Amino acid sequence: MTRSRASAPTHHPRHERRGEARLPAVAATLAAIGLYLALPQQLLVTPRYVLPALEVLLLLPLIAINPRRLTRQTRTFRVLSLSLVFLIAASNLVALGLLVDQLVHARAEDGRSLLIAALQVWLTNVIVFGLGYWELDRGGPVSRTQLPRSELPLADFRFSQDENDDAVGEVADGASKSSDWVPTLVDYLYVSVTNSTAFSPTDTMPLSSRAKLMMAVQSVAALLTSLLVIARAVSILH
Repeated sequence: MTRSRASAPTHHPRHERRGEARLPAVAATLAAIGLYLALPQQLLVTPRYVLPALEVLLLLPLIAINPRRLTRQTRTFRVLSLSLVFLIAASNLVALGLLVDQLVHARAEDGRSLLIAALQVWLTNVIVFGLGYWELDRGGPVSRTQLPRSELPLADFRFSQDENDDAVGEVADGASKSSDWVPTLVDYLYVSVTNSTAFSPTDTMPLSSRAKLMMAVQSVAALLTSLLVIARAVSILH
């Protein structure tokens, strides 16, 4: 027998939730650091372990402040978290610039290793921009779950859930307005993947100038990587 919608469990307001889990963001950050560590030496501007060590040093206090759930936010927390994302993004964009130079001038025997490095740079690009969107949208992961909607900063992205309240019942029940839904890291990583593969927004639209600028930088970087990899792969095969 189908349960009536009137007896469905009541959704708790976001400020009564336990907050988003810390582990997914830590795993994504460590994955990006590991991909950087595995890059060829010619794509690094510092000794191999300098930037990863600095990134881990920024990550540790973030874990200490919110070890299990993201429920506490201070000015220091925001500065550290945004600095960590910026550092990973900047180092990866520098690696991309060096990769472009290497792919253009590399000898044939270097081609395969550079193609693998291009995949590493592309994956890091997906991860770090996903983390960037996650950190910035609506004040960040702590604000999104702990503050009432009336106190949230303006949204940087419009998800499909934000406009599904007038859809059929089983869709509308999961909409932002009816269920108090907010995006999590997985949602922002999905946005990052689609932007890096379609080179443009898909079902999630950027609203703010900074979101549009970030998506533009990401899509151009992904397009550049893809075009150079294809061109280099063709030259190797021939």
